[in-house]
Amino acid sequence: MRVGTHSGSFHADEVFALATLRMALGPIEIVRTRTAEKLAACAMRVDVGRHYDPDSGDFDHHQGDVGERENGIRYASFGLVWKQFGEELAGSAEVAASIDGRVVTPIDAGDNGQDLYEPLVDGVQPYAVSGVIAAMNPPWDAEDGAAAERRAFDEAVDLAEGIVRRELEASQGRARAADLVRAALERATDPRILELDRGMPWRGVVRDAPEVLLVVSPRSRGDWSLQAVPAGDHGFANRLSLPESWAGLEGEPLQQVTGVADAVFCHVARFMAVAGSRDGVLELARQALVDAPEAPPAPAA
Repeated sequence: MRVGTHSGSFHADEVFALATLRMALGPIEIVRTRTAEKLAACAMRVDVGRHYDPDSGDFDHHQGDVGERENGIRYASFGLVWKQFGEELAGSAEVAASIDGRVVTPIDAGDNGQDLYEPLVDGVQPYAVSGVIAAMNPPWDAEDGAAAERRAFDEAVDLAEGIVRRELEASQGRARAADLVRAALERATDPRILELDRGMPWRGVVRDAPEVLLVVSPRSRGDWSLQAVPAGDHGFANRLSLPESWAGLEGEPLQQVTGVADAVFCHVARFMAVAGSRDGVLELARQALVDAPEAPPAPAA
């Protein structure tokens, strides 16, 4: 299948859209041109043609009538392609929506000129994936011109496909973990402590469980971690930070302060501590809760 897109400098929008099409449809021949006749001969067109119609295989957004999300972010070509093929690739509407929010929407916003943040430090901005793709364009004075551009474009599409595949795997993993985390919340004896029987993503569920202050789980190396729950999705504040007297301690000094014989270390930022055993880490958790709000009463049976 031949899929057309514009020639010249490439951007994250069409690169990720084409990577998504390749994942959904299998091998495709990407034709980079601005010639109307060549584009008309393609089965699909992405980010070119000033027309949006999935039935005719057209996924352009430059004409400005393709709609926007509930959050006000307008669709670009990546978003239009993901809206058509994302759920099939993701395996569920939940995972497709997660990828749209995490990967697709920021790229769409950037391509449409919609700011998502205000820099806190003059001259310093986040280095996002759109910048990575832009940097893959060859320099203006590349000796082999069009050939260099084509090689760089193909490399960018390969990179984008790898990113989407990894993000899908991660989001599907979070979805699988969510039911296990909810079950652990239901069986917790103290709702302020979430104990998991293995390491897994928990933040998405705990975000909506404000009573949870600490998370306990085993680590692959055989010891146990105690993690403070972040206060929000951004920044470094915690719902409950670990005791200040533990900050930056490890080994014997931490053991002396806590009385926990197998205490290993506490991060200086007081968001994580480690002990050698389940009993040890639960004792650290109990001590950390001394000055915390009391747990709410259990609901009546």
